[in-house]
Amino acid sequence: MATIIKRKKAYSVVYNYVDENGETKQKWETVHTHKEALRRKAEVENTQNAGTFLPPNKQTVREFLHDFVATYGERKWSISMYDGQLSLISNYINPIIGDLEVQSITPRVVDKYIQTLQKTPSAARKNRKTHAEYVTNSTIERIYKLLRCAFKQAVRWELIGKNPFDNAILPKTVYKKRDIWDADTIRKALDQCEDSKLYIAMNLSFACSLRMGEILGLSWKNVHIEDEDIATDNAYIYIDAELERASKQAIETLGKKDIYHIFTPLMPNTSTRLVLKKPKTDSSIRKVWLPKTVAYILRDWRKAQNELKGFLGGEYQDFDLVVALPNGRPCEARIINKEFVLLKEKAGLPNVVFHSLRHSSTTYKLKLNHGDLKATQGDTGHAEIDMITKVYAHILDEDRKVNAQKFETAFYSNPDLHNSRPPQEEPQTPKLDLAALIEQLKNSPELANTLADLIAGSKAC
Repeated sequence: MATIIKRKKAYSVVYNYVDENGETKQKWETVHTHKEALRRKAEVENTQNAGTFLPPNKQTVREFLHDFVATYGERKWSISMYDGQLSLISNYINPIIGDLEVQSITPRVVDKYIQTLQKTPSAARKNRKTHAEYVTNSTIERIYKLLRCAFKQAVRWELIGKNPFDNAILPKTVYKKRDIWDADTIRKALDQCEDSKLYIAMNLSFACSLRMGEILGLSWKNVHIEDEDIATDNAYIYIDAELERASKQAIETLGKKDIYHIFTPLMPNTSTRLVLKKPKTDSSIRKVWLPKTVAYILRDWRKAQNELKGFLGGEYQDFDLVVALPNGRPCEARIINKEFVLLKEKAGLPNVVFHSLRHSSTTYKLKLNHGDLKATQGDTGHAEIDMITKVYAHILDEDRKVNAQKFETAFYSNPDLHNSRPPQEEPQTPKLDLAALIEQLKNSPELANTLADLIAGSKAC
């Protein structure tokens, strides 16, 4: 049984419970009003009677998240997600609510936490500038999803009775329309591109809808561009890996789960490593057919690469990568991005990021195939088809306009449908040119006499 004791202007709910060690303890919980005290007293008694009472636990959010990462994250997360989630915890969770007890996190605390995040400066990342002054709504959504998942485990572990992050109200995330190049601009960019690695990367991104990591992780064993393949329109690439930089901590903690190869760093004391790893989703593992021209471009590139390999001999580090540095080592995204910036400046092209070529590719394919979502999704590797319908809805709407035009031609152009037709224009009465008529009467006395007779006859009638 629980009792209520008034203490000055507050109230305490006092009850006994048995802790995890089997010892009987007494707990005092302070609330501000008598109504709250009655509610808490009833809650304690009901859960104790039902056998669902959770003993008080002083574990902090910081301590709990450490356990959560060790028992859940290390089993479920990829190396990229592991690094990203730890970054959110260290930058935006522990500094704000890390010292609060898990059992003190209520829906009200969650709402206040989200408000605090909106006023929190964005954390600077190593070698990267922050693009926003405060934490963006999209980052808040990622933090919320992490904590909702974590506290779901807290319910399973019987630390709390219900998840305080369920049904939280988040600030609305407005996704800005990404600027992209049209086909003519991409052709101009390719015509003026002088860096061979960038040229190959741009063609793969636009023709095959590849992500940067997929381009840089593509190996020659997965490129099928023999004469027979090209002649039968069956030239294709197979995506089953991506190049990524990961922290040593993530690699050591998670082991080599989904990692195919760890590249030896040039500097041994660095805290990160380049790795060749499995794509983040199963749908990203896919076959993408090549246009013939792109197949021939890749053949020329392979020939040049083999010649360089033969020239360098043992100095060439052969990892079978399609896009590689002159010595065969993997080419990082920052190198491609740097060359892409130089190309834009030199050619005077609109300012877009390299990833926008993938969006240009998706847009172009939807126009060519008249909104065939499944075929487009097969090339892009999106896990959910909704990703395409949300981002490229404007392209689909254009094709739906064509549907209306085809419907008009095929059905409504037939006659006798309630005689519904566009309004007909009234025939215009020709205007009388009086000056020209007088001039004709002067030059033709016969016409003048005839006109005079007609007028006289009309008056007689």
